[in-house]
Amino acid sequence: MFGWFKKDPVVDLEKKISKKYEESVRLQRSGKIEEYGKVMVEIEQLQNELQTLRDKTSK
Repeated sequence: MFGWFKKDPVVDLEKKISKKYEESVRLQRSGKIEEYGKVMVEIEQLQNELQTLRDKTSK
């Protein structure tokens, strides 16, 4: 009955990835390459998690 109150985890992860990309661009432009690299690793992990979720929901 209250299923429409639940957030879609796929959409939530996509938003997190988008925010991380924005952060990475800001860091890269300001010359903080080491921090940029760390954020890119986080993005890669989130993308792997997103792919796993999409695989589960497509079955």
